[in-house]
Amino acid sequence: MKKVHISETVLRDANQSLIATRMPFSDFEGILETLDKVGYHSLECWGGATFDSCLRYLSEDPWERLRKIKDKSKNTKLQMLLRGQNILGYKHYPDDVVRLFVAHAADNGMDIFRIFDALNDFRNIEVAVDEALKRNTHVQGAICYTTSPIHNLENYTQLGKELEDMGCHSICIKDMAGIMGPQDGYDLVKALKETVKVPIYLHTHSTTGLGPITCIKAVEAGCDGIDCAISSFSNGTSQPATESLNYALKQAGYDTGLDDTLLKAVNDHFKPVKEKYITSGQMDPFVMGVETDALVYQIPGGMLSNLISQLKAQNAIDKLDEVLIETPRVREDLGYPPLVTPMSQMVGVQAVINVLSGERYKTVAKEIKAYFKGEYGKAPGEINPELMKQVMGDEKPITTRFAETLEPQFEKTKEELKGIARSDEDVLSYIAFPQVAQKFFQEREERESVRVSYSIVKK
Repeated sequence: MKKVHISETVLRDANQSLIATRMPFSDFEGILETLDKVGYHSLECWGGATFDSCLRYLSEDPWERLRKIKDKSKNTKLQMLLRGQNILGYKHYPDDVVRLFVAHAADNGMDIFRIFDALNDFRNIEVAVDEALKRNTHVQGAICYTTSPIHNLENYTQLGKELEDMGCHSICIKDMAGIMGPQDGYDLVKALKETVKVPIYLHTHSTTGLGPITCIKAVEAGCDGIDCAISSFSNGTSQPATESLNYALKQAGYDTGLDDTLLKAVNDHFKPVKEKYITSGQMDPFVMGVETDALVYQIPGGMLSNLISQLKAQNAIDKLDEVLIETPRVREDLGYPPLVTPMSQMVGVQAVINVLSGERYKTVAKEIKAYFKGEYGKAPGEINPELMKQVMGDEKPITTRFAETLEPQFEKTKEELKGIARSDEDVLSYIAFPQVAQKFFQEREERESVRVSYSIVKK
């Protein structure tokens, strides 16, 4: 009986896709020990937008959150999503910072590093992969899946071979927009299985309604593991439901190793949590349904919820349809980058600017300018030459790995933060998100001084 690994995403991508990563530790603390006993391959619980969100919105130290999750997870491996040279931010960081971030994540309890680059330019993940291998963790290289005139089976299998040659222990097909059809999934997994020897995993979303069928077809082609979300936080822009796929796979004769009774206990815990977010309006009904337009626009779940909140903040939600139409046009102009962080945010922001200003590229976001300069890596296809000329003039983009032009940053920043940062982890938080981390450090001081005053009064 073939074993199919199932990873649970409720602690990271499910909550990122449905509620923009606003779930505090307190919402899942009580169910962690049960989650640990279900039999999952891994708990995806860190990375992606969780780090930024903890500091910015939840007043939580992301490192402390990781340690607390690890403390309750004795049997199940913890997994994170790392953006290669971007780490968890939205720009490239120097190599010393990347290495130290990976080292500290491993020291604080991370077992599996899923590492990707938004452009599938693997020069941008080699340092992170190398450091994660040195830390004896499981390194999973990811291929960002998208469709375009330049993305095909030959291109993807070549990327898979590159990841295997880098020393990755497994490969993940990362379909962040849920646009992979069942036959695409079958064909791609089969092609990769014929090209590489390492296990293949599939990450997709239910945005278009294709997710569950694609997962089943991928498993039939030999896929070794899939990502799922407990049913109360599944579907829509999240992952397919854990219980449903567990049931279907077992019925088809596969061994998932999951305990059905414990799965019910996990879902019973998250049902009222979901209700709370629906009542508060944080879970927008738009992201919970099937949106087949994504097959045209290719917009991932997290990007869609961000676009909605961005437009709402500017009282322009009536412009959503125009922004959805503009997004693939911007993507084509940029040489068909896969719409995954940070490219999804960059393309989305530019599409919003183009629509709200009433003129395409009247204003070009600074991140787009950096992309044209080669600071994010090599564009998958050709950038619109007229736009390139408008933005770059006669300046030539760099063709080397951008991080090689960056000075080491960690020790210098650590010196600057003397008396402010309490640990190397604080320094890394600050480097990733300077203003957000600084505000968090101040709030932490204030909270602790209030607690001290309260305990003195109590005595």
